Amino acid sequence: MTMLKPDDRNLQVRSLYYAIAWRHRIALVVLGTMMIGSAPAVAWDGSSADIPKKIPSKHFVSAQRALRVGVDDLNAGKIEAAVAALTYAAAKGQIIARWKLGELYAVGDGVSRDDLKAYQYFNQIVEDYDEDQPDQQDLSAISDAFVAVGVYSLNGIPTSTVRPNPRRAHELFQYAATIFDNPNAQYNLAHMYMSGAGGVAKDHIAAIRWLALAAKEGHRPSQALLGHMLFIGDGVPDRRAQGLMWLELAQDGASNPKDQWIHDLYQSDFGVASGDDRQAAAMMREARAKGAPPLPARGNVTSFLESFGAPPTGQ
Repeated sequence: MTMLKPDDRNLQVRSLYYAIAWRHRIALVVLGTMMIGSAPAVAWDGSSADIPKKIPSKHFVSAQRALRVGVDDLNAGKIEAAVAALTYAAAKGQIIARWKLGELYAVGDGVSRDDLKAYQYFNQIVEDYDEDQPDQQDLSAISDAFVAVGVYSLNGIPTSTVRPNPRRAHELFQYAATIFDNPNAQYNLAHMYMSGAGGVAKDHIAAIRWLALAAKEGHRPSQALLGHMLFIGDGVPDRRAQGLMWLELAQDGASNPKDQWIHDLYQSDFGVASGDDRQAAAMMREARAKGAPPLPARGNVTSFLESFGAPPTGQ
C-alpha cells in the first residue's frame, strides 16, 4: 500500500469533502397549495398566482373546527377528507392548515406533488405575517414557512412564474435566522456565504458564526460542516480537536440515509486526526456532556431539505 504524506492526506480529505458536499446542495421538496381568496395572490417574484376561489362544499361551524377535523382525518390516513377540511381552514386564515397542506403537496403524500401550490401556501403564510402582532402559537410554522419560501426563491420552480431570486432568498433566510433563531435558516445562510450563492460575497467567518448558532441547537448538518471547517482551518485558523468533537456529535445523531455524507466526512477527518486530536476531542465532548444537553433543532422544514455543504473545488 502506498503511504500518503500528511499534506497529501489533507488534500485527499478536502477533495472528498467538496465532492460529498456538492452532491448535497439545497433542494426543497415542496408541496402544492391551493390558495383560496377573493383576489389572486402575488408571489415574491411579483407575479400573480392563480388561486382557486371555491371553498369545499362541506360546511364547518368554524375555521378552528375545520382545522381540527382536517388534522384528525390526516392522522387517520383520510387524505381526501383532510385536504377538504384543511383547504376550508386555510381559506379562513388558519396558519397550521396552510402549512400542513404545503407539506402534503411538497412530498406528494396522498396528493399529486405540486411545487407551485406548495409555494403559494407557504408564501401566503409569509405575506400575512404581522411582525407587530406575531402569532406566538403558530410561530414555528411561520418560521419554517420563511425558510421554505427562501429555498423556493433561491432555486425557483421550473415551468412556473417563480424564478430564482437569490436576493429574496437571502432576505428571508436572514429574517428567519435573526428574528426566529431558526437553525435551518442559519444553515442556509451559512451555505450561501460559503459558496457565494446568488452573488453573495463569500465570507467563511460569517458562515462559521451562523453554523455555530445552529450547531449549538443540535442541528446535525451544521455540526458536521462547522466541525470540518474548524478541523481543516477552512477560512479560519484550524481547531482540530474542537472540529472533531462537532463532527462526532453530528455523526452520532445522523440516522437518516440522506445523512450518509456526515458519516463519510467524519470518517475522513478522523482518519487523518492525530492521537492528540482524538484525545482532546474526547475530553471536550465529555466536558460538554456534563452540561445541559442541546435542544433538538426546531422546525419541520428540515425534512424537506436535502443536506448540502460547501462549494466544489475551485470555487
